[in-house]
Amino acid sequence: MGSDDIIEVLGNKYNAEILSAASEPKSAQELSNELNVPIATCYRRINELTDAELLKLHDRPLSDEHRRIKVYRRNVQAVHLTFENGLGVELEERSKVKNKLDEVWRTMSES
Repeated sequence: MGSDDIIEVLGNKYNAEILSAASEPKSAQELSNELNVPIATCYRRINELTDAELLKLHDRPLSDEHRRIKVYRRNVQAVHLTFENGLGVELEERSKVKNKLDEVWRTMSES
């Protein structure tokens, strides 16, 4: 996705807030409640952010009602904008170590 596309996605209402809130895995309902965003809008924004690879599906745990729910987490740690020689966007991904630790923790908690 190009710089202009990333800027456009981040400029949409609620997207930056959803990314900020998704530093830890959360469901669409949790994000909707926390940010006071209508649930249908929250799902649309989640789809935009996942298409832009800024947010990713983290897990599909069972809910208390024994249904699978989707839990999302941001895929980037930071977004850096530069204006030298035109607009530039640099995405700083979450560290591989942090991702591995999350994976180990999730595996242990399922046991």
